[in-house]
Amino acid sequence: MKAGFIGLGTMGASMAANLQKGIQKDGHTVMVHDVRRDAAATHLKNGAVWADTPAAIAATCDIVFTSLPGPVEFDAVSYGDAGLLSTIRAGVAYFDLTTNSPTTVREAHTDYQNKGAHLFDAPVSGGPRGAASGKLAIWCGGDAEVFAKWKPVLDTIGDAATHIGPIGAGSVAKLVHNCYGYIATAAAAEVFSMGVKAGIEPLAIWDAVRQGAIGRRGAFESLTDQFLPNNYEPAAFALRLAHKDVSLATALGRELNVPMRLANLALADLSEGLNRDWGNRDSRSIMLLQTERAGVEIKVDPQRLAEAMENKTKNG
Repeated sequence: MKAGFIGLGTMGASMAANLQKGIQKDGHTVMVHDVRRDAAATHLKNGAVWADTPAAIAATCDIVFTSLPGPVEFDAVSYGDAGLLSTIRAGVAYFDLTTNSPTTVREAHTDYQNKGAHLFDAPVSGGPRGAASGKLAIWCGGDAEVFAKWKPVLDTIGDAATHIGPIGAGSVAKLVHNCYGYIATAAAAEVFSMGVKAGIEPLAIWDAVRQGAIGRRGAFESLTDQFLPNNYEPAAFALRLAHKDVSLATALGRELNVPMRLANLALADLSEGLNRDWGNRDSRSIMLLQTERAGVEIKVDPQRLAEAMENKTKNG
């Protein structure tokens, strides 16, 4: 087997190195390419083969990986004069590890499909440390059977390679994850600035809140209680009480002249919930306002949800 890796930046360099460690010991070959040849120095020293162009990799490799800055670079690697599509062969599996646009990969998927090749959008999550240690989630969108065939190779790069759905699904999952993270980052800055301006030492606030209900539970764990099953009764914490709490927080912000933009958005939804007579429903019922605005319904079958939670427990 020959595996190709294009893009040896901060993330890509570590992932390519782990790919080498994982497959070269069994006699397989790793070819590498980057816009800067010196980025491949360590990989070449450890037995990788240099490719002058993406086309050179596509012409000889059975599986191809790219780790690129974004959609522009992905298109350049795919469609350039010496791009992957110029030489890629039928049966080749191509896993794009880039955080990419779902629209971009869906359009490219058709072009790769016309060549008989299998494109996957396969963004990763774990950061530079995870890339180095192999503690990475890899969220793959594409053909499920082809994914299963190549999963052992993916497992040399990350410890949680998962087939999410059809092409584009991996990119959507990554965007949901990252966007949530930065919204949470902005929210943390907002409420911590309020707490500090109210006279509390930052470390004391951090030590306190991490022991609370939110701090003790993973960011997405609580979604299994009400949001995913679409069941907001009986209330775990009533909306009217949440409205009171956020009202007190925003009032404190006004008293201290601390901007509370995100808190006030949450308060507006809580107020709308009260106006809909949801005061005794669970406070998370305000999530229905967003799904209503988006024109979607989210309701996971309880059996499927229970199975997913059981699988998570088994897999850690």
